[in-house]
Amino acid sequence: MRVRCGTPDHHSYDRYGGRGITVCERWASSFRAFYEDMGSRPTPDHQLERIDNDGPYSPENCRWASRIEQCNNRSDNRLITWRGETRTLSEWSRVTGIKMHTIAARLDRLNWDVERSLSTPPRPMRRKAKA
Repeated sequence: MRVRCGTPDHHSYDRYGGRGITVCERWASSFRAFYEDMGSRPTPDHQLERIDNDGPYSPENCRWASRIEQCNNRSDNRLITWRGETRTLSEWSRVTGIKMHTIAARLDRLNWDVERSLSTPPRPMRRKAKA
């Protein structure tokens, strides 16, 4: 966190410090203060996540999140609203059981509407004939 935001030659600096993401003074000067505010990671799968992706690393803007939660909060996610609920493409894939690539192809290549794309079960895979 501190290195990505404060070290211009770090490989991730452009996506953090280079675009204005900062670390609050309390955390920048003391790991103990960070630990007092955030506590231990709930599980090894959890990572520190900023709630507002454009906001600073600070107690009011950070939480522990699993990899799936973090992936769903990326700024480049495709959001789809269906039946009054907005989720990412990957979330809709998990909810419906339809592969992400199938949903995306239905929406983009086949020009299906969202209702049809998310409510039509996938066709079973055809088996190749044995030679």
